[in-house]
Amino acid sequence: MSERAVAVVTGASSGIGAATARSLAEAGFEVICAARRFERVQALADEIGGRAVACDITVQADVDALAAAVGDELAVLVNNAGGAFGADPVAEAEPEDWDRMYALNVSGTERVTRALLPALTAAHGAVVFVTSTAAEAAYEGGGGYCGVKAAERMLAGALRLEFYDQPVRVTEISPGMVHTDEFSLVRFAGDKAKADAVYAGVANPLLAEDIAEAITWMATRPEHVNIDRMVIRPTAQAANHKVYRANQR
Repeated sequence: MSERAVAVVTGASSGIGAATARSLAEAGFEVICAARRFERVQALADEIGGRAVACDITVQADVDALAAAVGDELAVLVNNAGGAFGADPVAEAEPEDWDRMYALNVSGTERVTRALLPALTAAHGAVVFVTSTAAEAAYEGGGGYCGVKAAERMLAGALRLEFYDQPVRVTEISPGMVHTDEFSLVRFAGDKAKADAVYAGVANPLLAEDIAEAITWMATRPEHVNIDRMVIRPTAQAANHKVYRANQR
């Protein structure tokens, strides 16, 4: 029996990352679960028969160690690690929050992608960039996060053009409102009331598993099929700023 193809999921310790690792494992991949919180990804790797790597994607030494763990061939890279810090208007924003977001969502993603491109090329693999509908249009309080997700989108787009003659598929998934345990809580520095308000009155926001299923489908298309971008929102979310809530009209 041949060895399983290898997939890497960054930010695999929770939310979309953990769900994607499970989904790819169910599809037959050996999944390398990468995240800063090693205990969590180790537990996940044990659950799905994968491997765990402690990796802060903003630290080059960690990224180098991830590349060493991957080896010569990589079938799928899911650039999921990212996040939002703060939702202040531009006039009141904290520059440090914007710097952290850029380092994580853009520079860190570039580090990982660059380090793993040789292995992806060798395997005729696919890289999936997990951006956000924040890259689709600006909204109040989203100047920083919209900006970094738009920059990540441009990273994916530039790579697709630069690698047009290479056997690597470059794809992007742009999720809308996904209810996970940590995203909004981290964004609002642990303020549960603010985090809960994001989803208040929304009967059926997306789940992490919805995005994971789509990522797995994108990553497992035939080699000649590239899904440039997939935008997924819950039916209650017509746009970032227009969400139907049961207690509002």
